[in-house]
Amino acid sequence: MELITQLLVAAVSSGTPLLIATLGGILIERSGIIQLGAEGLMLMGAVIACITYLNTGSLGITIAATFAISAVLGVIHAFLCVTLRANQIVSGLAMTLFGAGLSAYLGKSIAGQPVTGAVPKLDLPWLEPIPVVGSMFAHLDLFTWLSFLLVIGMHLYIHRTSWGLHLRAIGDNPPTADVMGLRVQTLRYSYVIAGSMLIGLAGADMLLVYSPTWIEGLTAGRGWIAVALIIFARWNPVRALFCAYFFGALDTLGFRIQLIGSDIPSYFLKMIPYIVTILVLMFLGWRNRNKPSGAPEALGSPYIREQRF
Repeated sequence: MELITQLLVAAVSSGTPLLIATLGGILIERSGIIQLGAEGLMLMGAVIACITYLNTGSLGITIAATFAISAVLGVIHAFLCVTLRANQIVSGLAMTLFGAGLSAYLGKSIAGQPVTGAVPKLDLPWLEPIPVVGSMFAHLDLFTWLSFLLVIGMHLYIHRTSWGLHLRAIGDNPPTADVMGLRVQTLRYSYVIAGSMLIGLAGADMLLVYSPTWIEGLTAGRGWIAVALIIFARWNPVRALFCAYFFGALDTLGFRIQLIGSDIPSYFLKMIPYIVTILVLMFLGWRNRNKPSGAPEALGSPYIREQRF
């Protein structure tokens, strides 16, 4: 029982950055814009968070700086995809390459410096007597609790508010949304920027909580897993919660297998979450081959106002 509890706690810790990044991607893609730049955004969020916290020691300033750089990158992606109507896949890949290169350059001077105690934990000792669940939730950090609130808030926003209806409208049928008086381009800009800020926050969470030392390529492909989780979750925030923690468990499984003295090389164990990602994508593609994917209908399609269909 204790081993299961430890695995669940580790899954929550490892899955929280994935969850926040997935939520940001859902917000962007619900508006009809493909987001393949999550890896670059997470790396930039992480390196800026590290630099800012080491120089200021303030969590608030660190989060503000992370949001600022992520918003700038979001504006660039939105400008290319919404205003210039560039290929959204190419723009996302360029964002990943740009973020990976710039973060490696900026992080040279701070590589290996520890960043500890940046994010406080919310201790709830009255939860500890509850089996399994008590150990999971009694000592979580603020970013993890924030991710729970984001899941609830985004679910209610998308499915229970008029603003959420507008979001789904511009992602599914932008010409109709335009006729109804919605400013499609302005809304898409807003959601791309907001989603990019969440993805950048995921990178900051990974550095400040999960792996508190900057190294080049810190995210190790987790941005790409977040892109896959958007599809697994079918663009639903609640499903994203379970998907993120499932892959968080897979991410920590290799380390746990090493602890019990397995002879399997560590390189193969680190491949587990990525192999499972490919297998799950193949399975979902086969199972849902004759069903709607659940993706926004206008995803990836640039909108030209007054275009005739």
